[in-house]
Amino acid sequence: MLCTLEPQLTDAGLDSAYAVNGTNEFGEIIAGHIAAERALTIYLDKREIVTLMTLGTQPELLVLGWLRNQRLIKKMHDIKAIQVDWETESVAVTTHQTIEGLDKKLSKKTVTTGCGQGTVYGDMMDGLDKLTLPKITLKQSLIYKLLSNLNAHNEIYKKAGAVHGCALCLDTHISRFVEDVGRHNAVDAIAGYMWLHDIQGVDKIFYTTGRLTSEMVIKVAQMGIPVLLSRSGATQMGYEIAKRIGVILISRAKGKHFLIYNGAEQIEFDAVPTKLKSSLKKAS
Repeated sequence: MLCTLEPQLTDAGLDSAYAVNGTNEFGEIIAGHIAAERALTIYLDKREIVTLMTLGTQPELLVLGWLRNQRLIKKMHDIKAIQVDWETESVAVTTHQTIEGLDKKLSKKTVTTGCGQGTVYGDMMDGLDKLTLPKITLKQSLIYKLLSNLNAHNEIYKKAGAVHGCALCLDTHISRFVEDVGRHNAVDAIAGYMWLHDIQGVDKIFYTTGRLTSEMVIKVAQMGIPVLLSRSGATQMGYEIAKRIGVILISRAKGKHFLIYNGAEQIEFDAVPTKLKSSLKKAS
């Protein structure tokens, strides 16, 4: 069900890749593609807030999710319109009334790690202890099936490289897959999609190709999603926050391999690989 008071949104998505020629190690001219990268400056009620570097394929959802995850705007009906103008490389966000406490939130910012560095405004830890995530049980076989299904969804990476991908999943089904030049952009675009369509995260799994950093764990928890899965590794702060708020943290997930750093007691090991079964018998 859509929010009853939806903001007016432009539809200004652009192509994800540029066609270019490159020269290979043999001196041959090879036709190919490179990922797009565009600057998009967010203006909130005519006030310049931040410039994001993005593919530009889903700018409205990206901005919507960014505002949500930064906790600058808490209610959808506070937003009147989001209007993207690529000629000026800007997006104008207008609200129905002045955002309370905006100056205080903007006065403190943290530059996060990762490709196309992100920025978190306000206290990153503020409100974390108030987050409640459901205690779920996850089957090992479901993880394997989901990883297999995800292989069909990284189209931009296969075509041009240089992007990260994030997915919103329900069991083994990929509900939404987004690629962008930075993993934080991809997660924000999914957050915007969920917010706009009033999608709850309690029964979802979130997948990313990027590292499991503090920013990633916090954003996924804010979206109400209890499981965070990645083919990459985790950082110390990401691990500590996952333990603090109860996010199941699964890293290095590829093929039949994964490492669970938090929530192993919630995993049902129903598909242990044959080699591991043999080693377990020898150990016993």
